[in-house]
Order: sequence, then C-alpha cells, then structure tokens
Amino acid sequence: MAETAKTAVLQEETRIFNTPQWIIEYSNSYQWMKKKGFKTEKEMREWCSQNYLDFWDEMAQTYADWFKPYTQILEWNPPYAKWFLGGKCNVAYNAVDRHAKSWRRNKVAYYFVGEPVGDTKTITYYQLYQAVNKMANGLKSLGVKKGDRVSIYLPMIPELPITMLACAKIGAIHSVVFSGFSAGGLQSRVTDAEAKVVVTSDGFYRRGKPLPLKPNVDEAVQNAPSVEKVVVVKRAGLDVPMKEGRDIWYHDLIKDQPAECYTEELDPEDRLFILYTSGTTGKPKGIEHAHGGFCVGPAYTTAWALDVHEEDVYWCTADCGWITGHSYVVYGPLCLGATSILYEGAPDYPDIGRWWSIIEEYGVSVFYTAPTAIRMFMKAGDQWPKKYNLKSIRILASVGEPLNPEAYVWFRNNIGGGQAPIIDTWWQTETGCHVIAPLPMTPEKPGSVAFPLPGFNTDIYDEDGNSVPLGYGGNIVQKTPWPSMLRAFFRDPERYMKEYWQMYWDVKPGTYLAGDKATRDKDGYWWIQGRIDDVLKVAGHRISNAEVESAAVSHPAVAEAAVIGKPDEVKGEVIVAFIILKEGVQESEDLKKDIAKHVRSVLGPVAYPEIVYFVKDVPKTRSGKIMRRVIKAKALGKPVGDISALANPESVENIPLIV
Repeated sequence: MAETAKTAVLQEETRIFNTPQWIIEYSNSYQWMKKKGFKTEKEMREWCSQNYLDFWDEMAQTYADWFKPYTQILEWNPPYAKWFLGGKCNVAYNAVDRHAKSWRRNKVAYYFVGEPVGDTKTITYYQLYQAVNKMANGLKSLGVKKGDRVSIYLPMIPELPITMLACAKIGAIHSVVFSGFSAGGLQSRVTDAEAKVVVTSDGFYRRGKPLPLKPNVDEAVQNAPSVEKVVVVKRAGLDVPMKEGRDIWYHDLIKDQPAECYTEELDPEDRLFILYTSGTTGKPKGIEHAHGGFCVGPAYTTAWALDVHEEDVYWCTADCGWITGHSYVVYGPLCLGATSILYEGAPDYPDIGRWWSIIEEYGVSVFYTAPTAIRMFMKAGDQWPKKYNLKSIRILASVGEPLNPEAYVWFRNNIGGGQAPIIDTWWQTETGCHVIAPLPMTPEKPGSVAFPLPGFNTDIYDEDGNSVPLGYGGNIVQKTPWPSMLRAFFRDPERYMKEYWQMYWDVKPGTYLAGDKATRDKDGYWWIQGRIDDVLKVAGHRISNAEVESAAVSHPAVAEAAVIGKPDEVKGEVIVAFIILKEGVQESEDLKKDIAKHVRSVLGPVAYPEIVYFVKDVPKTRSGKIMRRVIKAKALGKPVGDISALANPESVENIPLIV
C-alpha cells in the first residue's frame, strides 16, 4: 500500500445503538428483505450490490412510472453512463401528475411554514399539479422550450419547487442558485448556464426582517446577455424596480394560464438540471443530472434510508439551493407521494425552539437535518426541546458533515426520545442520492455512516488502486455506475474526466473518485474523514481533521470545533484548533490546556493540538460543512477566495492570524 495513503483509525468507537424492533419491522427495507427471503441485512446488501443491474431494474419498476418501458438497463462506456435506454419518462409526471390523478389528489404534498409566525399554507397534490401546470404554461409563453436553461434564485417558498417541477414538465433544464449567494455568485452561474429566464422574488424573511433579493438579480443580469426575462414572486412586499419589457410579476405571468399542461415524454438521459458546486479553481462546476436517474435514486433512498411511509409527515430542513433540497425536499418525497414540511426561515427565529414547535404542531415523524444545526441546539441547552412534545419522531437523519458521537447521542436522546435511529448519510451533489448510510435495521455506531447502501459498489482505495484493509483509510470510490450519478460537467468534458475518473484510469478504468476520504473499522463500519485535501500530516502520520474535531467536541465545555494544520519545519504540520464553547462557559488559558490534553487523551500524543483559540463561530456552508480551506487561508494570512457560499461570512473575521 502506498505510504501516503495510510490513514489509521486513532479512536475506536465501541458503543452500539440498536433500533427498537417495532421500528425495524415497520421499515420499508426490512419488509423488502423479508419478502425476498434474505436472512440477514449483510446478505441483502451484498446480493443487491453484486446484482446491481437487477436491483436497479426493480427499483425503477417500483418507484417510477414509464410512458414507454425501457429495453436496456445500462449502457456503460466509461466515464459515461446511459440508464434505462429506450424508455420514456418525466420526473414531474412521477412527482406530481400521477398523484393528482389518483386517490392522493387531496393528500397534502407540502405544509408551507413561512418565517413570520402564523404564515402557513397547505398545498395538496392536486393544488401542486395545477400550480406546476400554470407555471409551465407561463414559461412556455416566455419562449422557454425543451433544453433551455432557467435559473431559479428563490427563498424556500412554494414557488421554488413549483418552478423546478414546471421546468421538468416541459423539458427545460433548471439551475437553482442558493438565494444567499451574492450578485457575483448568481451572475457567474447564470452566465455559464446561458439561462434564458431568471425566476426570483422581491425578497424574503430572515430573523423577522424582510430582506431584498431582486436587486442582486438586477446587478447580475447586467452582464448576462442570455437572459431575456426576469420573473419576480411578490413575497416580502418590498418595493423593487421592474424593468420594462424584461421583468414580469409571477402572479401576472400565471394569472390567465390554463391549469392543464402537456407533460413532455422525455428520454431518460434528457437533462433535468444543472447544479453548480464550488470548485477549488474558483470557477463553479455545473453538474448535470438526468430525468431517468432522478425518477429512481432519490425515491428509492427516501423510502429505504429515510424510511418515509405513506402516512408520515416528513421534514428535510435543507435549502433547494443545494443537492439535498433537490433530492430530499423535492424529487424524492414527491415521487413517493409523501407529505413534507417546507420551511422558509431561520432555525432560531423567533427563538431556538422554532423547529421543535413545528415538529410538535405538524406531528413530524421523519426529520432530516445537518450536524451544524444539531450542535447549535446542543450549545443552546437541553431545556429547549424539553418544552415540546416530540413523540411523533420515529426516524432521525443527518447530512452534510460527519455527525460526531457526542452530537449523535444528544440528537437521539433529546429529539429521538432515546429510540429513534439516526440515519447518518454520506453522498454528494455528484451522486444525486444517498450512497453510504445505515438502514433502520442497522446497529449504529455513533459517528459512523455504517455501510454502502444496496445497489452501490463503493470501496476505499489506496493511491495505487488497491482496496485498503480494515482499520485503514483511503479514497472513497465507486466501482460501478448508479442511476442518479452525474452525467457531465456542463460544457466541460475535460474537467469532468480529470476530476472524477483520471486517478485510477490506468489501473482500473471506470473507477469514480469521490474526492472524500474514509476509513473502515474492524467491523467494516465506514467513517468519513472529509475531503482528500482535508487531512493533517503530523510527524509522518495522516490524521483526519474530522476525528480531531470530534475528540474536541467530546470535552464537556465544547460545542463545536474546527481544526487545521499549520506548517511546521520539524513535524510537517502542527494542529491548530478553533473552539466554540457551550453557552455560559468562561474562556481561560487553563481551559485551552485542558481541551488540548483531552484531545491527546482521546486520540493519543500525535493528535495533540499545539494551539487552541476560542472563537464565536467558524465559517460554514449552508449545508453545514466547515470551510477549513477558508479558515486556513485567513489564519495563515492568505487570500480567502470566494466566500459567497458561506452561511456566515462575518465569521471569517473571527479567525485570528497564527503566523
């Protein structure tokens, strides 16, 4: 094994949490396992992955309706996959049309909860169907046709999923841009996609204040010659300029449109959306996804991993500006005909109990959120969830960053009543759906994402393309394709090849490089360690940033931690820890020493933080990922680059210089 690829597990997690038997037996995956006659979960997972084409064929038949049946499951010419050849489908038909024409027509699709308390709306599948049709007809009236790109720059209001689905219905390609991005971030994405129409709003609510959004669009489209029309939703009642001939109010656009619209019968490989994810080069990567894969992958994983059932009220707190919102706020739950919460605002407005009040009011049974949010609630104290009745919760789930063991235990005990399993999911914008996760039946180790899901052939390779032994780490790879995988970078095939396929091309062509590292413990459980370049190199040892951060958070005074390496002539790097303390804990030099000693006692002397700083916050994306790249640049006095993706850009100023 290449020496540079060895990343040993410093700390072994021995605690096991088992799911109550009634939750296991009720779960979709367990019932499928029993129906198929598998004796154990391990046997089922292995069979599904070895026979992945048969498995995905069954998932496609189970979770999607096809206008025309496909004749070939997969055509694989690495690095390009085509799924469900010869078939015809449309994800909007699967998400909306078929439910509106069935007994689900009056079932709730979304409970919309605006940030202003009391601002709520209930949308049934039939009402969603009509709204999607009206917007689809509105887009057609603006000249939008199959293959055209529509940029969507909206807060979490119903018009966001409605516009996504309207694009899908007519074969247009949507490109959702997170509404927290600046005008510059929007402009680069609109320009690269050559969007014909931008859909936005006058503004949105954040912590009780109406904030403008339309001015960002006005600035962005000045340098976006492809944009012909700007559609504006009246959300916050703000007075915004409307440019004659270009801008049109959303309500005026749909007012006289028919509530019926033909759904395009599309090739499964026809593009559904482009989603831009920030790249290390500074130029956003436009990741392309296809209709066929999105009819299958998100629905299957919503049913199996998140275990959403017909009668559940499900809530994923993600924003549709990110892949989690695409897959698990829109396409996955809607294709299942599920009832979801759509929440506009901040998790702590008007107070830190807002999310728990929503769970109590609507009887949420499946709750999917980010470790950053969980740690924020931990920091605020146990008294907040105790004020609310959270007994409706059956399944908890986590996405974004590794869920450290202390946060796992807090989440399970305080939100899950000590019994709800926590489905800790690993996946990417590129994968389109969950790849590694426990099922409700899986015995859980806090902090581990358990095992690759059925249908995936996921492995950990060293840098020579060898599968690493238990107890070691390396690069996460996919050995076989899957339906919801990315199809390309928009108009950049060279970058697509270089970034994901080139590393192992000479030894194992067709191996997908995820860009994340992981280890497997002696029981085969997977532990995500972060990005390939997020590994500390201390005195010849490779140490996971996430593992050191988790050890720091296990100190009773610590709410959150971010760890970077500082260049050192002797050791290569020394560890620097930025610590956020729990409410009411006083900062002191003795506490810094105690935290450093605690990390050393947990992980050993090689992981000892040489420098500890107390900070109020650290830079994070809206999906909860700690931006170590930004922290390191600021701490070392280097340019921090594009920070438009940060949820809290002001936190960058908290980071002290350490040179």
